[in-house]
Amino acid sequence: MLSNLSIKNYALIDDLNVSFTNGFTCITGETGAGKSILLGGLSLVLGKRADLSVLRDKDKKCIIEAEFEIKKYKLRSFFKSNDLDYEDLTIVRRAILPSGKSRAFINDTPITLDILSQLGNRLIDVHSQHQTLQLANNDFQLKLIDALADNSAILLSYSELLGEYKKTSEELSELVDFQISANKEHDYNSFLLQELEAAKLKPGMQEELEEQYEQLNNVENIMDQLSKGDQLMNDEQVGLMALLGELKQVSHKLAAFGNNYEELNQRIQSVFIEMDDISGELVALQENVEANPNLLEQVGGKLQVLFDLQKKHTVGTIEELIAIKVSLAKSVGVTENLEETISLKEQELEKIIKELTALAKTLSERRKKVIPDLKNQLEKSLDTLGMPSATFQISLKPASDFKSNGNDDLSFLFSANKGMDYGELKKVASGGELSRIMLTIKSILAKYEHLPTMMFDEIDTGVSGEISNKMGDIMAAMSKTMQVFSITHLPQVASKGDYHFKVYKIEEGNSTRTEMKRLSQNERVVELAEMLGGKEVSDSALAHAKQLLN
Repeated sequence: MLSNLSIKNYALIDDLNVSFTNGFTCITGETGAGKSILLGGLSLVLGKRADLSVLRDKDKKCIIEAEFEIKKYKLRSFFKSNDLDYEDLTIVRRAILPSGKSRAFINDTPITLDILSQLGNRLIDVHSQHQTLQLANNDFQLKLIDALADNSAILLSYSELLGEYKKTSEELSELVDFQISANKEHDYNSFLLQELEAAKLKPGMQEELEEQYEQLNNVENIMDQLSKGDQLMNDEQVGLMALLGELKQVSHKLAAFGNNYEELNQRIQSVFIEMDDISGELVALQENVEANPNLLEQVGGKLQVLFDLQKKHTVGTIEELIAIKVSLAKSVGVTENLEETISLKEQELEKIIKELTALAKTLSERRKKVIPDLKNQLEKSLDTLGMPSATFQISLKPASDFKSNGNDDLSFLFSANKGMDYGELKKVASGGELSRIMLTIKSILAKYEHLPTMMFDEIDTGVSGEISNKMGDIMAAMSKTMQVFSITHLPQVASKGDYHFKVYKIEEGNSTRTEMKRLSQNERVVELAEMLGGKEVSDSALAHAKQLLN
């Protein structure tokens, strides 16, 4: 419930701070005193957009703060999902800066206007005669039926499953679209993949082939150089091995004359062994080198294939070609397996549809059972509100698709008088009739679910005294289980309140400000008397006011 409201620098309000309790609170005041200003300020803290025109003093910021006791509202999940600190006594604050910027806070945590609006809708239900168009909304009408049918748990399961249905449907649609596109590219991708697979690509193979090609292409030059090297090593007169043999003998003789000579001998011995090994390698290489035109052609052909593939795919390395091959293999594989994937997704969707249909059927059956009771309650309540001939035709029929709240198309028709054709509420009901219907619906809802604070803004406009008395009784009855406010100009309604606040203007010099105060019992009598007979309060008006209060 709303426990405290503070408004600073808003329109005609300078600095207003007022506390409320549970029960039925009536707010009265002369036309133009600022009742609508008070409601406008409250709407800002509930998430309505604002502009600089709301600032009383254009150089100061406007601050509106409301305290709510929310222990019974089951809002912990909302606070958690929006990363907000939960408090049983929650403080909502809105600031409108002179610059035009707006800031909003929940328990001192900055939040967006969207989050503020979402919370506001859960805290206060503001209803005025101009908002009765909601009555014509099928979702609102079904909400009333679902409240009577106690469908909240089933609706939650349905909503979760509907989310899965939409997600799976989108996935299936994407798969089908992909299949259409993939089939067009499948043959070409398969051809490219076959080309790459035929090349038997391996990391480093290009370097190996290029080296092999260079050797085969220069075989005569290689043989000439190897022969020349062998001659330099093994010539009997001036070959390196003959000269090293003589040097080896010299160093061997010197080795006996000291360690330094022995070390030199060892080094020369090592050089001789290494050169002897090199000599053998030169001979072996000469034996293995031979011209092979066929192999040269094969290697050249493989290299040309690699170069052509690199050019075709605009890459420069074997590794990049391998990566393309892997990607193509995956694409071709996915395309070839799409039929199975789509089939499995279709089966998954069929299962969800079956479960969703069963839940929708359960909702529909439970709704149909309570429609007669709802019709009876509506007509009975409207009878007490001066509409004895008001009747409803309420029926359900299966919808063509799954909706957010089931699979029903609702027909909610109304006739205010005997012999009058049934029609949609917004077409056949007057403003006063819509107000009474809305009040009746809200009173019925209050019996079946925990509604937030209800604020009726002059819902009794255009209603006669006796009917307004009945409307006041209904609002008073609702206040036994919830907090109810009524901004009213009728004394019959105001007298029903547990608490009575008056909104009034004070003129000082060249300025005017709006104030609000809670009336004592005696002050209530005077206020009601003025509402009955004007500023000149008569004894009969006072007596009538006391009678209303009693």
